[in-house]
Amino acid sequence: MAEEVLDQWQIALRLKTEELQKCQQEHQLQSCSKCEKFLECELRDAYVKAVYDSMNKGTGGGFEF
Repeated sequence: MAEEVLDQWQIALRLKTEELQKCQQEHQLQSCSKCEKFLECELRDAYVKAVYDSMNKGTGGGFEF
């Protein structure tokens, strides 16, 4: 089985995903949307940025589907 090679954006996304999931577990939540800090959460904002960066590899621009 070939080992997956991750770029810096995928690594950052994995780290932010783990942080976000840990927070959800600590607060016994299935989703951030149920959290009272949903709109002002710095951790969630950092996760969303990591998702965006992993999609565009740091080049900026808009989402293309």
